[in-house]
Amino acid sequence: KTFDDGIAEVREAVDFCRYYAIQARTLQQPMIMPGPTGEVNTLSVEGRGVFVCISPWNFPLAIFTGQVVAALVTGNCVIAKPAEQTCLIAAEACRMLHEAGIPRDVLQLLPGSGGEVGQALVEHWMVDGVLFTGSARAGIAINRKLASDPGKIVALEMGGNNPIVMLDTPKIEDAAATIVQSAFTTAGQRCT
Repeated sequence: KTFDDGIAEVREAVDFCRYYAIQARTLQQPMIMPGPTGEVNTLSVEGRGVFVCISPWNFPLAIFTGQVVAALVTGNCVIAKPAEQTCLIAAEACRMLHEAGIPRDVLQLLPGSGGEVGQALVEHWMVDGVLFTGSARAGIAINRKLASDPGKIVALEMGGNNPIVMLDTPKIEDAAATIVQSAFTTAGQRCT
């Protein structure tokens, strides 16, 4: 089963890259907005600056890649801080992104253990945004820290319980198989 989890994770990382590539093409095109007669309004997307991407250990490639690529395609530089247990996977992902053409000055990997590195990054005055996936405790602390700075963007995906909402339309056998898979793949350490 572990092999299947690994294949699924690589596929999810590839899906993130494909999805954000499509989004990048759309975002790069200025959009003419309707306005009063004689007025032309154009909507365009620009990067905010430096984003810190803090990813968890339980999806070491997929979530790491999704966060990093999302920040990059919207025109931002990225400091990627993977979970301490997954630094080698993150290093290989960064190597491949650099090989694909992302400049080293635009994507930096900063591994570290404990919460000190992440906290220092989140609190740094030059950071314009934080993408975080991890524990509710750490996410709430990040949110509280940055709530007083309206100029910073914060996107949090925090762990929690895994409720099941089942409608009456699926076959019970299919629902049971999906529920078991949801609960026990990745050794039960997942939110999906």
